[in-house]
Amino acid sequence: QVQLVESGGGLVQAGGSLRLSCAASGRTFSRYAMGWFRQAPGKEREFVAAISWVGSITYYADSVKGRFAISRDNAKNTVYLQMNMLKPEDTAVYYCAAGPSTAAVQNSYEYWGQGTQVTVSS
Repeated sequence: QVQLVESGGGLVQAGGSLRLSCAASGRTFSRYAMGWFRQAPGKEREFVAAISWVGSITYYADSVKGRFAISRDNAKNTVYLQMNMLKPEDTAVYYCAAGPSTAAVQNSYEYWGQGTQVTVSS
């Protein structure tokens, strides 16, 4: 079992930055690929970014490529999502997830956090 807790969300103006953190506890964090997903009001949850268990492979949704960066610190059992040049359309609840493979599909992930709200004002 892996427990995931997100933090770092909040309200920011368009063009600003936020860094989300996801702290993991339980089974060996470094053995899991990690992903970030988001769900905007009235929309389906969508993929944002993923990182392999070593950290050498990363994937991004086209909508965030060049603006967001995913990273991890296995010594701290934490994965991060640095979000720059935020846009109002980035407003959503952001979730981190852990699973056996680096993937952009939700059903590849076994464990999910409760989410953190990110609101970008125009």
